[in-house]
Amino acid sequence: MSILRAMIATGEGAVGLAVLGCLAFAALAAPLMFPGDPLAIAGLALVPPFSDPAHLLGTDRLGRDVLVELVYGARTTLLVAIASAVTALVIGTVVGTLAAFFGGIVDEVLMRITEAFQTVPAFLLSLAFISVTGPAVPTIVLAIALGAWPQPARIARAEVLSLRERDFVAAARVIGMRPLEIALREILPNALTPVVSLAAVIVAAAVLIEAALSFLGLGDPNRVTWGSMIAEGRTVLRSAPFLSIVPGLALVVTVLAVHLTGRGLLAAIGVRRVAA
Repeated sequence: MSILRAMIATGEGAVGLAVLGCLAFAALAAPLMFPGDPLAIAGLALVPPFSDPAHLLGTDRLGRDVLVELVYGARTTLLVAIASAVTALVIGTVVGTLAAFFGGIVDEVLMRITEAFQTVPAFLLSLAFISVTGPAVPTIVLAIALGAWPQPARIARAEVLSLRERDFVAAARVIGMRPLEIALREILPNALTPVVSLAAVIVAAAVLIEAALSFLGLGDPNRVTWGSMIAEGRTVLRSAPFLSIVPGLALVVTVLAVHLTGRGLLAAIGVRRVAA
């Protein structure tokens, strides 16, 4: 049974994948559904939701279409979250693998660096990094990844410690493979499963951190984000609460979908291990 089928069979994974699939489709199809600048003025200001067929979710205080902003905001949110998770998993897995395989001084140095990063809250680290480098999508991705890689590193290290004494590693040494080649080609692929299970946690945290940074005005000013939409709506929270509620609900649904997908992935991995 493939992991995808096992995830769908759990129910939770099916719901999570369905919601994330809809979000991904909307994000990818945004330029086709709503061509043009999503920040362009589209009509009268503060049109309530469902009162004008041309602006289904209303308009903000500048007359920009909320639905268009919401869809384009999904592009930014998913891009930052997925890129941050991939970057964090790659850095963490490589660091943890090298630390466990070589041991000794290499392990000590890499683990002390890991602990140093782990002592700083991820959001504060991202906030400080963005304050220094400036807000842009690549720097936001790197900032979030810097706070997220220590946990994958520690899990990868623990997994590699249990793998490096296996027979297939000894066989690789006998045939003359170099230590670094053994670590990256033989051990690393076998240590990925528990590390990948952290992806959902990292993606969910990245969604919230990106929204918080945008809410504070530290998001990419050239892109629509859900955090900036919430921040924009707080100035008219009493007269037009929908401006903050709509992107806030989008964040809740996205994080919940990622959580359900992660639970489905963990269940699928457990089923596969039992079957093996």
